[in-house]
Parts: sequence; structure tokens; C-alpha cells
Amino acid sequence: MVLGLASDHAGYEMKEFIKQYLLGKGYSVNDYGTNSGDSCDYADYAHPLAEAVEKGENQFGLAFCGSGNGINISLNRHKGIRSAYCWKTEIAELARLHNDANICTVPARFIEKDLCIEIIEKFLATAFEGGRHQCRIEKIEIE
Repeated sequence: MVLGLASDHAGYEMKEFIKQYLLGKGYSVNDYGTNSGDSCDYADYAHPLAEAVEKGENQFGLAFCGSGNGINISLNRHKGIRSAYCWKTEIAELARLHNDANICTVPARFIEKDLCIEIIEKFLATAFEGGRHQCRIEKIEIE
């Protein structure tokens, strides 16, 4: 499975931690930055990640910023992206089951690394349930 990662400066440390974890688990990872803890703008990294997920270059994306909000909002500006703000494993599971989320966004300043791993593992291991949820997903996109 190929995963795309992106963060701003506040999510950089968590992104790097998760990247090493995923590589150790045998995942392929595309890193869209940032590449340091220097102050930067989350949208500069969210948009390349979203575009790569839209094109199918990554099966899923993982995004990190301080609160999780800014990068999540930027990601969701893209048609075909359903980025879910996940701070608990149950939220990550429901994001996949009911919303067919294709990017998991984590608030790096507000969760511990062990919980971040649990959230991402749950997100990646959960399949979209389909059924009654499919028509709801189809209503998200506005032409």
C-alpha cells in the first residue's frame, strides 16, 4: 500500500515519527513535506498530497498540523477528497466505515505518538461499509 504524508511545521515531528513507523511496517510512503520544523503554511503541503490522492498515486493520505484544522480544511477543498479529522480510534474507524475517507488528519499537538499510531492503524485497516452510506457520499460533491 502506498501512503502520502504531509504536514506543516507543527506536525513535522509527528509526520516524521509516523513515516518511520510506516516504513518499518513495509508501507511505501510519498512525503509531500514539510521537511523541517521551520514555520510554513499548511496549504503548501496539503494541496500536493490531495492532488496525489485524487490521481491515485497514493491509496490514502495522512496529514498532520498543530490543531489538525488548517490542513484538513485545505485538503477538503479538493474534489474527490474526504479528509477526516481524527483524534480517537473510533472516529478514524467511522470515517472509513461511513464516510469512505481517503485522508486521515491528526492534531499533532494534542495527541500522543502511541495514540497516533492506533488512529492510523484503525484508519488503514477499516474498509468502507458502502450500502446506505454510498448515496450519502455521492451527495457530498457539488458541481
